[in-house]
Amino acid sequence: MNADVAVENTSVTALWNDPTASVAARVDALVDAMTLEEKTAQLYGVWVGASDEGGEVAPHQHEMEEPVDLDALLPTGLGQLTRPFGTVPVDAALGALSLARTQARIAASNRFGIPALAHDECLAGFAAWGATAYPVPLSWGAAFDPDTVRRVAAAIGRDMRSVGVHQGLAPVLDVVRDARWGRVEETIGEDPYLVGTIGTAYVQGLESAGLVATLKHFAGYSASRAGRNLAPASVGPRERADVLLPPFEMAIRESGARSVMNAYTDTDGMPSAADEDLLTGLLRDTWGFDGTVVADYFAIAFLKTLHGVASDWASAAGTALRAGIDVELPNVKTYGAPLTEAVADGRVPEKLVDRAVRRVLTQKVELGLLDPDWNPVPAALDGTDPDDPEALRGRIDLDGPDNRALARTLAEEAVVLLSNDGTLPLDRPRRIALIGPNADEPVAVLGCYSFPQHIGVRHPGTPLGIDLPTLRDTLAAEFPEAEITYARGTGVDDGDLTGLDEAARLARDADVTVVVLGDRAGLFGRGTSGEGCDADSLALPGAQQQLLDALLDLDTPVVTVLLAGRPYALGRAVEESAAIVQSFFPGEEGTRAIAGVIGGRVNPSGRLPVGVPRGPGSQPGTYLGARLAHAGAVSNIDPTPAFAFGHGLSYTRFDWSDLSVAAEEAPTDGEFALSFTVRNAGDRAGTEVVQLYLHDPVASVVQPVQRLIGYTRVALEPGEARHLSVTVPADLASFTGRDGTRIVEPGELELRLSASSADPRLTARVTLTGAERPLDHTRRLHATLVQEPVTT
Repeated sequence: MNADVAVENTSVTALWNDPTASVAARVDALVDAMTLEEKTAQLYGVWVGASDEGGEVAPHQHEMEEPVDLDALLPTGLGQLTRPFGTVPVDAALGALSLARTQARIAASNRFGIPALAHDECLAGFAAWGATAYPVPLSWGAAFDPDTVRRVAAAIGRDMRSVGVHQGLAPVLDVVRDARWGRVEETIGEDPYLVGTIGTAYVQGLESAGLVATLKHFAGYSASRAGRNLAPASVGPRERADVLLPPFEMAIRESGARSVMNAYTDTDGMPSAADEDLLTGLLRDTWGFDGTVVADYFAIAFLKTLHGVASDWASAAGTALRAGIDVELPNVKTYGAPLTEAVADGRVPEKLVDRAVRRVLTQKVELGLLDPDWNPVPAALDGTDPDDPEALRGRIDLDGPDNRALARTLAEEAVVLLSNDGTLPLDRPRRIALIGPNADEPVAVLGCYSFPQHIGVRHPGTPLGIDLPTLRDTLAAEFPEAEITYARGTGVDDGDLTGLDEAARLARDADVTVVVLGDRAGLFGRGTSGEGCDADSLALPGAQQQLLDALLDLDTPVVTVLLAGRPYALGRAVEESAAIVQSFFPGEEGTRAIAGVIGGRVNPSGRLPVGVPRGPGSQPGTYLGARLAHAGAVSNIDPTPAFAFGHGLSYTRFDWSDLSVAAEEAPTDGEFALSFTVRNAGDRAGTEVVQLYLHDPVASVVQPVQRLIGYTRVALEPGEARHLSVTVPADLASFTGRDGTRIVEPGELELRLSASSADPRLTARVTLTGAERPLDHTRRLHATLVQEPVTT
């Protein structure tokens, strides 16, 4: 690429540009040379959109912020560029050129030649026009497969880095506490161990590609009262420590994550953005995190406008900076002039600015942005001519065959077969009645942070940018000899009943009815699932239950398919559907995966990352409940789910046998060793998901009835068996005791080897002996499950 997007190198290399010097020395020298205004300029971002003509980015005018004047800002520098690809539809190559030209301008405009760090969303794929739309995180959880999630994340990271993006705002490590919350689709599930292991794998994938991963939302966002977005979080210190924090702790320890984003919520009156004990005391002083903490969008301003703990912008800036937030996103609001003025007049110590800017500059040095050979031109544009932008259009493919193959693998692993009376897989049906609002809707497979649903909806007429076959398309391909008739029946949430008669007429004349229900992803009330799209109950939206019931009234078998962002109560369908197939926004290859399950090409292996409720009003509740949270004679409400966490069926049958326990006692600093055999007793290949739960019948504080402490996928050919050896450290029995210290107590335990949280297959009763033992964040976090073939 030509020099119009390159930065001139001076003949004298400053210490901060010297790659042979230590990172700390380079950063110290740079901080010492900067003015206060130059320091604070590194602590905020500017929201921009890349140009589809390849010109420089344009500031995004958001309704919550004043317009930004780049010409006025750039001479002192700029910390971040916010969502250059995820703000407007832009061809990937032209967007990369636009970003490169802007980075050259930024570096040339400030005294030290410092470029900005560019970030974008990547919750279910790079949130850019034309990029692969992978399954949403709730489907990652349903797959119970960290390895596949790690490979998906690495592919996403490579795509983002190739076009000049440095940081991805993912994954979400919030643990589901109330399925009415709109952002359930963005989470991995309702169990902290599942969330931690899958989320850690995702971070490892992103970071392996050189992308800075961002853990969010730290901490407690998903516990928002009544499932309302941004509501206060009503959790005590024990629930926070034992349920909400462990996924972040695991990711900090094991993934190499370099950024954390605060939660919007307040917990017991303390907003996360103002919580020094959380953002500095726990995250940094205890866990040892040394990356950057970035503000969730507008979170610092919210200290004044929503939380009422700051009187003005300077107070909000000082409060957040003191707590430990290093970077204000998405735009400059409080960390610009208000912070500079507050430091100048002594209200905020400059050492807090220095602390934050050191963290930001350390990351930029480590990314190579201050090296003398830094070039704003990203790898994907090497060897191209920037003077002919139109020749670049279409040059970069962010949705290539390798990406689609990964998306298909994850989608297939994540489909959950909830029930089946033998109707599935379908055996050469002559006529299929395909009914429902999501049966012929391309975007029904996408979550709210996919580009088409997040940004594309604001640009009507713009092509989707990716191929999104509907289930109508993929069923036709799966059953080429069948006649498929179609009726919408009703909308997702319009309550329209006028189409029910036509749907019933088609169903009466069919061999089987496939009804496709669920959600429409959106933002802030524009959908039935997604950020700001909270539900007042877990009844199916609109008139979908009436449509389902009308079909169940007929003699034709009904296969119920869910394309949704949360679990829903399904009423009569739990007992009366011939089969139920659950999929959580499975991405661009999702309908092919579902069609494969319906036709038998894919043997389902997904397991529920969240329970499916029996009734619509049983929230909040998860399988992690203590005894009082479960059904009992003292209440007329039975919260028992229709389908429990971890549940999922297969087209083959697995036998579990030969449990052996090496020793039934171990000290509180020891471990237990178990072994058992799993055999595929059916006539086709399949995958069993072995789940290990711990039950602590007597403890000094109330415990959940059981909790997941390990799992593994076991792929078996017909008749094949695997011997599994399991090691369970006593540390996994730890919990937060009465005085707030994590402990392991002596006493009896049950280790349940299960097919789901409601289906234990083998149980080992063991005992911990010796003294109560305190633990800290260095404790062991995992059981080991090792598979070996069984020879006959």
